[in-house]
Amino acid sequence: MDKLKKIKTLLADIGMPAAQQSDLCALTILALANLREIGGFSSATNNWLRIHDIISFINNNYAVNYAENSRETIRKQAIHHFRTAALIEDNGKPTNSPNYKYRLTEEFLKVIKETKKSTDDNSDNEALKSFKRNHETLINTYTSKKAINKMPVRINEKDYTFSPGSHNQLQKAVLEEFAPRFAPGSECLYVGDTTHKDMVKNEAKLKSLGFNLSIHDKLPDIILYREDKDWIYFIEAMDSVGPMSPERVIDIKKMTSGIKSGKIFVTAFLSFAKFKRFSEKLAWETEVWIADMPEHMIHLNGDNFMGPR
Repeated sequence: MDKLKKIKTLLADIGMPAAQQSDLCALTILALANLREIGGFSSATNNWLRIHDIISFINNNYAVNYAENSRETIRKQAIHHFRTAALIEDNGKPTNSPNYKYRLTEEFLKVIKETKKSTDDNSDNEALKSFKRNHETLINTYTSKKAINKMPVRINEKDYTFSPGSHNQLQKAVLEEFAPRFAPGSECLYVGDTTHKDMVKNEAKLKSLGFNLSIHDKLPDIILYREDKDWIYFIEAMDSVGPMSPERVIDIKKMTSGIKSGKIFVTAFLSFAKFKRFSEKLAWETEVWIADMPEHMIHLNGDNFMGPR
């Protein structure tokens, strides 16, 4: 097994994410270990190297040609993750210093030195076993961070989690603060997430109400249905784009032309300041809800209060 493939198996066994098992990442480790194609792993070293030195070593020893402008790619795809996983360390210089350098940690250097080129697995590498006992795998670290950052939300009496971000923070507020106050007893028929577009999508109910679901139609961020009044709430969670503008209201009306239920158009904002920024883009005869002041609604040119038009 050649050195490049062997380092990839090592990165996999140590728990690096798939993206950090690439050729570029494996070659970066070989450069930091000063390992050429010929020779064993026991000769590995951990001298301080700049990214420029890493690129030069790879180009001179592994028949590839990374340009100098690859430095940022190597930093983002390899160096950053390797440092988080304790495979490498830096020399503590300011990041803009020409003497900012990296090297393998002593622990990971031992792992590489004990690696055997002749075998397909690393089960007999005692240094690797010790490293794994003392360090959380990067896959688990990243997974834990994602789990911590997720926002729990209760939808239709079931527990879900939204990905982090201001848009989903607003969607959570709509479902947990707006709906109980202004759409009591309503059912969420649709809501998406930045990583799971159709997190909740009750297609059977939508079709029974008269929705003609087309892959070309962009549904509002949230759709609620209040059965006791036969009202459908079309809600846009306004973060940076997409309020209930006149054009958007027309689009939704066309999309839902077969629906007989009453239609309510709502734009939700996180703050009054954000509402003021986009107020001129809002359509008349629509509603505004602001998470900062959840007990109140703004009715644009309303001859009546909350209700279909």
